[in-house]
Formats: sequence, C-alpha cells, structure tokens
Amino acid sequence: LAALERQVFDFLGYQWAPILANFLHIIIVILGLFGTIQYRPRYIVVYAIWTAVWVTWNIFIICFYLEVGGLSKDSELLTFNISRHQSWWSENGPGCVRKEASMSGIKGLESHSYISVIGCALEYRYIEVMHSSFQILIALVGFVYACYVVSVFTEEEDSFDFIGGFDPFPLYHVNEKPTNLLFKQTYLLISPAGFS
Repeated sequence: LAALERQVFDFLGYQWAPILANFLHIIIVILGLFGTIQYRPRYIVVYAIWTAVWVTWNIFIICFYLEVGGLSKDSELLTFNISRHQSWWSENGPGCVRKEASMSGIKGLESHSYISVIGCALEYRYIEVMHSSFQILIALVGFVYACYVVSVFTEEEDSFDFIGGFDPFPLYHVNEKPTNLLFKQTYLLISPAGFS
C-alpha cells in the first residue's frame, strides 16, 4: 500500500524514474506474496534480493533530495531529462500556497507561470526523504520476514518424508511377503495338485 501511495504521487509529479522503480517494486512484492502463499521459496528469494536493490534505490533518493555527493534536487535526473517537473510535494505540500502570475509577451490561452510557493509547513524534499525512509524500513522488515519464511520452507522440505521414503524404517509400513513365499503361492496355483 505504501508503494501504491508513492506511485500515485510520483505520477502526479511526472517523476519517471521513480514511477518505473515503484512499478517494478509492486510487481516483485506481488511475486513475493504469491511465493509465500504457494510455498515457492525461489520467489521469496527473488523478493529478498529485490529488497536490497530497493533499499539502495531509496538511499539514492534520499541523497538526491538532500543533495549529497554533488546531486541536485533541481536536476532533471528523475524525469530522464524529458521534462522540468519536480516532486508533486514541491507545490502541494502541507500548508503550501502557490502564487501564479500571467506571463507577459506570450499570446495564448491563459498561459500562467508559477512564481513561488510560500508558507510550506515542511519542505518537499523532507517529505520525499520521509517517504524513502519509510520504504527502507518496510523493506528491511520484509527482508527479515522473507529470510524467515524461506528458512521455514526449506526445513519443511528437508523433514518431509515421502511414502516409503529413504528412511530404513519408514513411518508407513507395507506388509511385504518375502519373494520366496510369493513364488511358492504361484507354484501352488499352477501345479496340477493345486487344481484338485
């Protein structure tokens, strides 16, 4: 649900890289849930590996918005340089008031240009950092849970006993007669003395 919520706000802000990452994340989470329900440890292992990638991605997003290591939150990196859009929260955050003014010199249908956003209770980059931090927390819990489920499934596979399995004393005993008794009975049925 947290990934779907994040996907909605990334769509509203036209953040194409996060949209693709969120979409892939949602698919892998569904795959992990399917693996848990259907007892498929391989799917859960894929989810566990993905959580490491997901944590790395969210650390990158945190560094991006906090401008760590030469990254700039004003760059068009998250939109693949297709548009100049920013996070949806930059104009619509809690308490933000957007001031617009008409553009002079451009003829068109009510063309406006936003000038500034004031009065924000929390700067948009901190909202994005909180989103990513929450995703990291959920991913770490998911990773621990995935490792636990895989260990439980593999223990069940190791302790599973096929009917008449490899144990020298199986749980299900089949009443077997020695082969010489079977041949003796066949001999008695075929012999002329047995037809009397």
